[in-house]
Parts: sequence; structure tokens; C-alpha cells
Amino acid sequence: MLDQPTGPTLLGFDVIMVGTVLAGLAAFAMVLAIYAAVTIRDPMAKRVKVLESRREQLKAGIVTSATKKRTRLIRRSNSTDKVKENLGKLNVLQDSQIKVIQQKLAHAGYRNKELAYFIIGARAIMPIVLGGIAALMIYGIEYWPDWGPMTRFGAFAVTLILSYKGPELYLSNKANKRTKEIQKGLPDALDLLVICAEAGLTVDAAFNRVAKELGRAYPELGDEFALTAIELSFLNERRLAFNNLAYRVDLEAVKGVVTTMIQTERYGTPLASALRVLSAEFRNERMMRAEEKAARLPAIMTVPLILFILPTLFIVILGPAACSISDALMGPDGAL
Repeated sequence: MLDQPTGPTLLGFDVIMVGTVLAGLAAFAMVLAIYAAVTIRDPMAKRVKVLESRREQLKAGIVTSATKKRTRLIRRSNSTDKVKENLGKLNVLQDSQIKVIQQKLAHAGYRNKELAYFIIGARAIMPIVLGGIAALMIYGIEYWPDWGPMTRFGAFAVTLILSYKGPELYLSNKANKRTKEIQKGLPDALDLLVICAEAGLTVDAAFNRVAKELGRAYPELGDEFALTAIELSFLNERRLAFNNLAYRVDLEAVKGVVTTMIQTERYGTPLASALRVLSAEFRNERMMRAEEKAARLPAIMTVPLILFILPTLFIVILGPAACSISDALMGPDGAL
């Protein structure tokens, strides 16, 4: 059987085959980019629904509504009551633990405080379920027979730990991402609040206006400001609306803004000047964080430069020369 002719090779790899695979990956990435650009959605659509539900809750708390809403609330709370009852029988409910999880839910952007009971239930049930599955696969049917005793025990322990800490890690990760997004847009939001205050708008109208302007650039911050504007217009004490904002956002800068707003409401100090000072401070902090990241960049790029960029550069520069030298040494008939 005659050998089929092959294409040019570089370091033992077929150049045509590697180029074809890379071209296919590039085409697939281009299709994904086009699909993501075409199917982009408005980030405020879902948040507007949440804010409308919050508005309805505030209305129901102030104005006595019809019995239909009460029956809906009763039906909705039946599942939560069942979870509470089952967890109470297991003696895993503690008031301090519930408050901590409810605050983490608020930091992650979840408005329903009743989800805390489901998270506690998940932390109690998931280790049993996933641990049982892991024990069955590792020790029962021995799905991985090549694993040693320590490897099996380590895999089983990691499964138990992740199943117990999984919901909390998910909330912490989502809360950190949300806090960073709010931190990015806070100086711009304070600048707009200063403009609105100098234009003569009230505090709730200023918050509502800033939420509309920053809704697309910073949807998380726009969501919080819109909810604060709703609470300012419905709650009996305006201080509670500001305290709720500080409760929902795990950021010291937001707590400083809330303290300033409460003091201006209590003592009648000018709001625009205080917010202007805070905006300048937050903008300087953002610039310092950017400079810190830029200063760390050379040290961070050293390892990728050594592992990925320099070998590729050597191959591109020395590869053609190596091919020419090998062809010259091998001769036209393929022999030295």
C-alpha cells in the first residue's frame, strides 16, 4: 500500500490540519459573538418587574387591599411555613443564622427574605443526598476502581464540604460581583444626585431620575436607587428607606452616603455640597484602585509571558529557519 502524501509538518504536527482546526475555532467564536450581539436583552426589564412587586408590597402594607391579595400571600407562604415547620423539628433554625442569611440574600440582590429558610434546608439536605450518591459511587459500586483509600476519602470529604457550603459560596460570589458593579457606578451616581439637588428636585425624585439615567450602564445601582425612591414615597419615615439601602448593599461608601442623607434630612444641611465632597472622595478612591491594578500588571504578566508568549514567539521566529536547516541536511531524497 502506497503511503498517502502528507502536508508540511512543524515539530511533528501537520500544519494544514492545525490551521484548519484553528480556523474552525475562530469561525465558531465569531458565530457566538454575533449571536450574543444580536440576542442582547435589556437588563432593566426583569428588574422593573421586581420593583413593581416591591411597590405593590408597600401599597399592601399601607392601604388595606382586598381579600384576594391576602389569599395570594397565604398561598405563597404555605410552602415557606412547611419548610419552617420541618426545619424547626430538626432544631436547625436560629434567629442569628436566619438574619445573617437574609442579609446575604439582600447583598446578592434577592428581595424575598423567605428564601433564607430554603437555603438552610438546602444546607441540611444536600450533604445527605450528595454525600450518599458519592459514597455509593466511590465505595459501593466502585465507579473509580483505580483510586486509592486516601483519594476516595478526599473525594468524599470534598463532596460533603462543597454540598454544605455550596449555597453560601454562591451567595457570596454573587454578592461580591454585585458590590463591585455598584462601587464602579457610585461616583457617577453621586454627581447626578448633585445636579438633581442643585436643580431643585426632591430627594425621592432625584433618586428616581438617577436610577433612570444609570439603569443601562449600572443596572444594579439603578435597581437600588429606584427601590429607594419607591420606599421614600411610601414609607412613613424616610430614614427607614435610607437604612434599607445600607442594609441591601455591602459597601462602606453607600453607608457613608446614607449617613449623609440622614443628617441632611435631620439638620437641614445643604445636600449638594455634602454629596459633592463624597463624590470627589469616591472618584479619587476609584482612580487609586485603577493605579494599583496598573502597578500590579507587570508582575502578573510575567508568568503568562514566560509560559505562553515567549514559546510562541520562538516557534514563529525559529520555526522556518529550523525547517530550512532540516531540509538542507536531509537532502532532496530524504537522506543525510
